[in-house]
Amino acid sequence: MRLTSLVRGAALALSIAAPAMADQPIKIGFITKFPVPFYAAMENAAKAYAAAHPGVEILYGQGASATDIEGQIALIESMVTKGVQGIAITPVDPTVATTLDRAVAKGVKVVLMDNKIPNWKGQTALATTNNLEAGKIAGAYLKSTLKSGDTLGILEGVPGVPALDDRVNGMLEGLKGVDVKIVGKGETDCQEEKGINVAQDILTANPHVVAIYSACGPPAAGAAQAIKNAKLDRRVILVGFDFCCGEAEAMAAGLEDASVAQFPSKMADLGVDALVKSLRVEKVDSLIDSGAALVTKANMDKFK
Repeated sequence: MRLTSLVRGAALALSIAAPAMADQPIKIGFITKFPVPFYAAMENAAKAYAAAHPGVEILYGQGASATDIEGQIALIESMVTKGVQGIAITPVDPTVATTLDRAVAKGVKVVLMDNKIPNWKGQTALATTNNLEAGKIAGAYLKSTLKSGDTLGILEGVPGVPALDDRVNGMLEGLKGVDVKIVGKGETDCQEEKGINVAQDILTANPHVVAIYSACGPPAAGAAQAIKNAKLDRRVILVGFDFCCGEAEAMAAGLEDASVAQFPSKMADLGVDALVKSLRVEKVDSLIDSGAALVTKANMDKFK
């Protein structure tokens, strides 16, 4: 019985690790961070891909929040147990790398989406917005509207998550050449309520702040609400990132000036396609840029 079990286990491992031929079915996992429209758009794109490719079966999972590390780890482990050959994932935190390492050791291919895991080499590909370059788009817009001596508050996402840090660092690079003073900064975990709180703190401590930048969409909408609640006799320039989760409404109301839009559907489609191709032993690029663009009230209808 013991020998039979060992043989069966070896056969299962080989079936997971073996490449899939073009006419063979493929089972993959698709894991996103938390429930916001951005990740809903990604999941919808993955479902559309599966519908257009009948041989591709996709299992879906999503964390509960931007800091739900344990939830994402459990999803990875569950999908490996269910026999997926690959996982496309938006990693919520670098610490999920250890769990992904165990998956890779079992022959599961991994494509990262949205953000990388620093110094991790286990991925087959990364499909993402170049967040540093996208942050520069926001910085260039702020540079065009601010002058030396103006003040700026920053709503961070989740410090330590490379994609979110890049959005802030890229914005600061794009802003170079204008001597702007940073008067407040705080992390929001990409949550609207925390965006309201951090923006309120900045506005209270610096009542004459000229501009606020948010590295995520929900906190940008929160900042718009905080600006509205403050009932100022002047406008505060507000620039966001993601163009989601209430930003369109804030922009239409004149509370938000600009945002940097990503293309989550394209990102997911490219990520899933890269994973499927890699499982069929086709060549894929290790870095796949899904692009970004500046959104203002003048062109926002194109991005809804």
